[in-house]
Amino acid sequence: MMMGKLAGKSALVTGASRGIGREIALELARAGATVGVHYGERLEGAEETARMIREAGGAAFVLGGDLRSIDGIERMLAALAEGLAANGFKALDILVNNAGIGGGGSIGDVTVEKLDNLIGTNVRGVFLLTQRAISRIPDGGRIINITSMVGLAAYPGSIAYALTKAAQNSFTASLAVELGPRGITVNGVAPGATDTDFIAALMAQPALVKFYGDKAALKRIGKPDDIAPVVAFLASDEGRWITGQVIEASGGMHLE
Repeated sequence: MMMGKLAGKSALVTGASRGIGREIALELARAGATVGVHYGERLEGAEETARMIREAGGAAFVLGGDLRSIDGIERMLAALAEGLAANGFKALDILVNNAGIGGGGSIGDVTVEKLDNLIGTNVRGVFLLTQRAISRIPDGGRIINITSMVGLAAYPGSIAYALTKAAQNSFTASLAVELGPRGITVNGVAPGATDTDFIAALMAQPALVKFYGDKAALKRIGKPDDIAPVVAFLASDEGRWITGQVIEASGGMHLE
């Protein structure tokens, strides 16, 4: 087991097969946590994340599950219990709700199917997984929701996606109050434009890269390793007095 500020802790990172989720899993492992690496469809990606953690001296296990389905969530939680037990844990200390899908379009472009899929994954899935995981999280645990800055500003070109992220922000604040008496902190981390497969189409267009980079005070698009340390901080004892907050990790977008 790696030593660090999360040594002796267990964590679950959903959607950890690539991008920000992968980097969060790696960062938590570097800090000493044993990490459950969740995937929805990309088993090979999740196995690669776990391999990277193990090669660096950390501990990880892989588990899959469709978060849009109650059965998928229950199967994943059963696999989580097995993975935790195999690594000497009885409880889940840190839950990171990172899994999600995107989708652009103004209000007239959003089909019922697209809206249902966005809400089913980004809202319903996060809600139901958290609801069922709470009993496995001990007093003093951590829940961290990866939201988005589009839930904090007007983005009519991604109106349905922004709606789901705003819902996550509201969920974060309300759950923090409910779980506060147990010492469980609940926070959100809201990235801005971040260089991952999620925005691959944008990253392929230099003009858009410059446009969104210039929107940030730090004058660039973010990287996954700009986001992951914020999550690790909130997961640690250092973040014990922060709850109900949505921290915008965007390099200072929309400050002017």
